[in-house]
Amino acid sequence: MPPSEIESWVEDARKALGGLKDWEKPRVINTDKAPTYGIAIRQLKAEGKCPKTTQHHRVKYLNNVVEADHGKLKQLIRPVRGFKTMKTAYATIKGFEVMRALRKGQSNIFNLSKDITGEARIVERAFGVGPCAMSEAMALVKTRLDGAMA
Repeated sequence: MPPSEIESWVEDARKALGGLKDWEKPRVINTDKAPTYGIAIRQLKAEGKCPKTTQHHRVKYLNNVVEADHGKLKQLIRPVRGFKTMKTAYATIKGFEVMRALRKGQSNIFNLSKDITGEARIVERAFGVGPCAMSEAMALVKTRLDGAMA
């Protein structure tokens, strides 16, 4: 690996770890098998930016899942031809991700009513336009309790 890649990763890790309190710093760092990460983590430990007790676990195909997801997202974004502002980029990508989560069933645990209105509420909550999940859950519990009492 070129030294520039190592320095780049070390700089990013310094920024990420710099604002953390001691109790927030990671006990384990999982990376793929690229040799850059091991060198960089040793360097961070030597500088005192990363606790000496932090373990480094190398997982052979760790990035494959992330890269596979990234490729699908790029396919969706390509027809949009870029974004004018960060706000529109954030909203559009968030929308793509929410819809993919719904399609793959990853949001079923949050769908309280287990129907299309529950999915609509998930989308509303993701964009901050609907009621909070706790108030909905309490209303659902109240409705069911009232039905059981009757």
